[in-house]
Amino acid sequence: MTAHSNIYPTKALQELDAAHHWHPFSDMKSLNEEGSWVITSADGVWLTDSDGKKIMDGMAGLWCVQVGHGRKEIADAVYKQMNELSYYNTFFKTTHPPAIALSEKLAQLAPAHMNRVFYCSSGSEANDTVFRMVRTYWDKVGKPDKKVIIGRWNGYHGSTLAGTSLGGMKAMHKQGDLPVAGVHHIDQPYWFGEGQDMSPEDFGIAAARKLEQAIDEIGEDKVAAFIAEPIQGAGGVIIPPETYWPEIRRILEERDILFVSDEVICGFGRLGEWFGADYYGMKPDLMPIAKGLTSGYLPMGGVLVSDRVAEGLMLAGDDFNHGYTYSGHPACAAAALANLEIIEREGLVDRVKNDIGPYLKERWLKLGEHELVGEARMTGLVGALELVPDKANPATPFKDVGVPGLLCRDISFEHGMVMRAVRDSMIISPPLVLTHEEADHLVATAEKTLNDTHRVLKRDGWLG
Repeated sequence: MTAHSNIYPTKALQELDAAHHWHPFSDMKSLNEEGSWVITSADGVWLTDSDGKKIMDGMAGLWCVQVGHGRKEIADAVYKQMNELSYYNTFFKTTHPPAIALSEKLAQLAPAHMNRVFYCSSGSEANDTVFRMVRTYWDKVGKPDKKVIIGRWNGYHGSTLAGTSLGGMKAMHKQGDLPVAGVHHIDQPYWFGEGQDMSPEDFGIAAARKLEQAIDEIGEDKVAAFIAEPIQGAGGVIIPPETYWPEIRRILEERDILFVSDEVICGFGRLGEWFGADYYGMKPDLMPIAKGLTSGYLPMGGVLVSDRVAEGLMLAGDDFNHGYTYSGHPACAAAALANLEIIEREGLVDRVKNDIGPYLKERWLKLGEHELVGEARMTGLVGALELVPDKANPATPFKDVGVPGLLCRDISFEHGMVMRAVRDSMIISPPLVLTHEEADHLVATAEKTLNDTHRVLKRDGWLG
């Protein structure tokens, strides 16, 4: 095995992986028979596998590598911090300079009413923290009956016990007898999949009013919070109609209910604003964060806390009995600070809003003209293509939902680009440093992938 040539013994690595490594969200029997794809290095928006093949990272790792791969300044910051203080906890009245500096920076970037952050190691842990923080807040302010948290079907808030429960992925709920008690789900604002009998504008309002209806049925005195992603990521890049979030804001402002904006995917420039709540003009009480916080260079998450919630939690003057061994880990905080400095120095948030975002969107939406695509959509640097069997009847899905999407995903890999399949939606979320030339390559590869997928589906009788 030699890092110099970057040619690794792929088969031997796959065999070792199959023998000992259990992958997330995977059918291990099938994966082990097929063999894992071994990634050995990366630079910018490009990955290199164990056979030396270059592949464009159209998903920024797992929605997270905002500044691109291989940024030496982040590695240097982590190395420097590890030589000074590799680890210490933030329990027992203890802190350290990286956690202090990062907390100050996040308070500067967050909406003006959010000035504190609770640290963890992932988005899943952040939403577990939210679950306990929401219920503890209402206990502290003298409203202990407010326990119910409302989420959305097909929303994703992680894979821990509370995160899975808050999310609305029914396949996840089937494993582990979930959701836990006290979580209620409403319909998602998925116009293409669930609302084509209405205009997008009317559907957006109708979907938002599902929240109002649920609150009225459960009772405002029992509802603690509403949690939602500004744009649903793992659910298939569900971009709500423009009428949705203003109506949600009206509903929440008329009621004493906390709003949790899950920023794990949408935060740190993905939509052309620092946070998705900024993009949609929302005022959250809590914001779970992770992914783009460190661009995935080290695992770190957190919850940005509004002044209202912070003051409520501190009312009684006793402990909030919650935390993690690695809360505010110094090396992770150093990585986050270096990452945020790059985002600011290179103007990546503004670049997504005014340069590469509009540039890619114009080209991506043209793929909607393809005979296999029912809808193309994009906001900032996150987009989707809905594959359909009959373009004249786009509301009609494939007979075996998900199979065409997986075929398209595999063909995309063969052509040298990572696109993710969710049902039969092909989704992308590239690094924010994507160049115009790379954007052109991404779209050209996606079109080639669509052409080849269409050819195979037509040959095998899938198309209407």
